[in-house]
Amino acid sequence: MKLELIGGCEKNELEKRIQKVAAAGKLSRFPGNVFEVLNSCDDYEKNLKLIKRIIGMGHKSIIEHDYLVFALCDVTPIIEQTIIGNRLTSFTIKSRREVDFRTAGFYVPEFRDKNLKPHPKNKELKEKYVEHMKYLFNTYGDLVDGGINVEDARFILPYSFHSNIIMGLDARELEKMIISFTHGLLSKISEIKELGEKLYDVVKDYVPYLAPNIESCEDSLDDPFAYMENLIEKPSIKIIDKPKMISYTPNSDNVILKSAIMYHFQCSEDEAEKILADCEKKDPEYKEKCMNIILHKEERRELEQVNFTFQIPISLSILTHLTRHRMHSLLVPEFLPMWNFNNFILPATIKAKPELEELFLKAHKENIKVFEEFKNADIAEEDLIYFYLGCQMLNVITTMNGRTLQWVLRMRCCNKAQWQIRGIAKEIAKQVKEVSPLLGKGLGSTCVTDLVCNEGKECCGLINTLLEQKNNK
Repeated sequence: MKLELIGGCEKNELEKRIQKVAAAGKLSRFPGNVFEVLNSCDDYEKNLKLIKRIIGMGHKSIIEHDYLVFALCDVTPIIEQTIIGNRLTSFTIKSRREVDFRTAGFYVPEFRDKNLKPHPKNKELKEKYVEHMKYLFNTYGDLVDGGINVEDARFILPYSFHSNIIMGLDARELEKMIISFTHGLLSKISEIKELGEKLYDVVKDYVPYLAPNIESCEDSLDDPFAYMENLIEKPSIKIIDKPKMISYTPNSDNVILKSAIMYHFQCSEDEAEKILADCEKKDPEYKEKCMNIILHKEERRELEQVNFTFQIPISLSILTHLTRHRMHSLLVPEFLPMWNFNNFILPATIKAKPELEELFLKAHKENIKVFEEFKNADIAEEDLIYFYLGCQMLNVITTMNGRTLQWVLRMRCCNKAQWQIRGIAKEIAKQVKEVSPLLGKGLGSTCVTDLVCNEGKECCGLINTLLEQKNNK
C-alpha cells in the first residue's frame, strides 16, 4: 500500500490551510469583516494554538474548511468498501467495468491466529494463499480470453485484488476515519489499521492540529452486536430474490404536494389540505401538473419530505454502484462474521458458454475448499476476508428520500448501467410507482422521464425511438 497527500504539503500551502481554519475559528467572536479577520491570522504558531484550543472545546466545524486529497495505491476492495462508508467523503476509483485487472496484483496478509498473534505456519499459509490467488486471477484471464467482458469476468476476482483510489475529505472526516481505523473494531483488520496509521503519519506533518486528539484516543474494540448474539441463535443467511420495499411515507404524492403549498404560502398542513382540494376542483389535472413542475425544478426539496426503505440483494462486484451515491442511508453488513460463500451469482454471459460456466464454478468451488482449509487452521477471520469473491451476494438496507431516488434511478435505470444494478433500479422504480404514482412518473432514465439523453456518442439509441413515437402521436 502506498498513500500520498496530493497538494497542500509545501510550507506556504500548509500555512495558508492553517490560516483558513484559524480565521473560521476566529470569525464569530472577533470584530471586523471576514477579510480583516483572515488578514489578522498571519502567525502560523498562534493560528495552530488557536485551532487546537477551539477543537479541544468540541467546536470541530471549523476544520471542515481544511480539505485534503489523497492518492491511494494498491489497496483492496476491503479498503474501498470501508472508506466509502464515510458518507461525507469523495472518491474516484479505477473501474472494473473498463479495465482488465489480471495484472493488478493482490494483497497478501500476514496470517494470525484467533488471538491476532502471528500464526506459527504463516510462511506455509502465505505460499498456499499466493498460489490460490494466482489461480483465481488466471481464471479471470481465461474468462476474458474466452470472450467474457471484464465487466462480468470480475465476478470471479477475489477481494484481495489491488485497486487505486483518489479520496477527498475534510479534516473532521479525516480525524474520524483515523480514529476508527486505528482504535476501533476495524483496526483488527491489518490492512485497515495500516491505512489508518499511514493517514496518521500524514496528519502529524501536514494536519498537526489533529494529532493531539488522535494520540489521546483509546482502543474501542467491543462488538456492538455481542449482546444480541448472546440472546439468540444466529439464523442462516438467506439472500432475497429481488429488492423489497420495507416501508414508505404514506400518501407520498400528497405529502410532496402539500409541502410545496405549506412552504410557499407559509400555511398550516390543514390549510394546505384545503388548498390542494380546491386546486384539484378547479383543475382535475392539478396534482399531476404540480408534481411535474416539482420533478423538473432546480431545487426539489419537496421530494425530500418523503422516504422509501428497501432491502436489496446485491453482489460485492456491484456494491460500489450503490454505495457511491452518498446521500442515502445505507446499511451494508460488516465483513465479519464471515458470510455464506454459497450465496453467489453467475453472470448470464458466462452461463451462455458451458465451458466457461464450468471454469467459473470450478474456481468458486476451489475457493470455498481453500477457505475452509484456512479456517480450520484456526486463522483469524480478519485475515480470511480476502477469500470473498466478486460474485458473493449479500442483502443491504437503504432509505432514500424522493429526490435521491430520482437522482439514483436516472443513472441506474439507463441501458448503459451495469446489468445487475439496472435490474435493481428498475424494480425499485416499479415498487415506488405502485405507492406513489405521481412521483413515479419522474423515476427512471432521463430518456424515459424527460426525453433527454446525456450519453453523447455512447447513447444506446432508445431516445431516438422515444422521440419518434412522440412525433407520431
